[in-house]
Amino acid sequence: MRGHGCDLVRAHRDTHAQIATGEPIGREAREEREAAWLRPGAALAHGAGNRARAEEPDAERTCFERDRDRIVHSTAFRRLAGKTQVVVYPTDHQRTRLTHALEVSQVATSIARAVGANVSLTEAIALGHDCGHGPGGHASEEAFDAFLPEGFDHGPWGADVALAELNLCEETLDGIRNHSWSRPAPVTIEGEIVSWADRIAYCAHDLEDAAGAGIVNLADLPNAVSERLGTGRREQLSVLIRAISASIAASGQVGMDHDHAEALAELRRFNYQQIYTRPESLAQSQSVVAVLQELVSYYSEHAYRLPEAFRGDDPVLSAVTYVAGMTDRFSFDQAEHLLGWAKAELPRSMGHGVGPLA
Repeated sequence: MRGHGCDLVRAHRDTHAQIATGEPIGREAREEREAAWLRPGAALAHGAGNRARAEEPDAERTCFERDRDRIVHSTAFRRLAGKTQVVVYPTDHQRTRLTHALEVSQVATSIARAVGANVSLTEAIALGHDCGHGPGGHASEEAFDAFLPEGFDHGPWGADVALAELNLCEETLDGIRNHSWSRPAPVTIEGEIVSWADRIAYCAHDLEDAAGAGIVNLADLPNAVSERLGTGRREQLSVLIRAISASIAASGQVGMDHDHAEALAELRRFNYQQIYTRPESLAQSQSVVAVLQELVSYYSEHAYRLPEAFRGDDPVLSAVTYVAGMTDRFSFDQAEHLLGWAKAELPRSMGHGVGPLA
């Protein structure tokens, strides 16, 4: 337990791995490497970064590496482990919002490396892109829309509310704010890469989860999907990552050739029809909406029940902010204990989705 060695404490008695000695590779050296290695058009880290509140640069990490680290250690990111991706109360093998974020990061950084974009910024955006989601997946957006004049959109909410205290770089926040295709285009190539990676990842892994839960049969996939992309998540990701990387390398813009893009669109349509909008999914979605709206109304009228950090001048906004941060299980527990919901009436762990993804 105390390690091994005298002058240098080592973890293993038989340590033999070595690397050449030299000064630690700090931030400035990393910035120089980025400038020399990344292709023109990629975002370049510089100093402390473009932040709302000025900071001193970090000695070791670039500004985008710091953003990535702050997101990973944030409460909003950790709570993704308890938030719905497609399945409420997922089993050990089904995706959560947290595992979805990790898979988006894998897809996005694979593309960024291939085309010479900034991997650190891409990773930060990907890991943070869904931190604004409420419990119950996209059903929470429908639930909270009723209380906010401008509506509830998980992208801007993540950037401007859930992660606001982290003082992230503007490029990172922009990518998180605008990752959904319905939003304005991100200002960086890295942000646009994450927009595509999000769609690629969820189309493939939501299908895999649904097949594993017995909701869909892979034999029923349209020919355009099975022939061009394959039927398994591993093959689909491989084909689509290579396709978009090749298109970016050839055109300089983030996009995909027509054949692969149409196959991805066909896969997404299949998922909508067979997973997201099937009757069981829609019924469960409405149950989630009812729970969350009653919770917001309750906390709006009983502000003293809110943790002190969430009490503000606008009781409705304070209530939405608190409920939006809840995990699935905590929000349903609160509905049972505070509102009198019976367990049988709450959303159950049945492998049923709670609405489409974006």
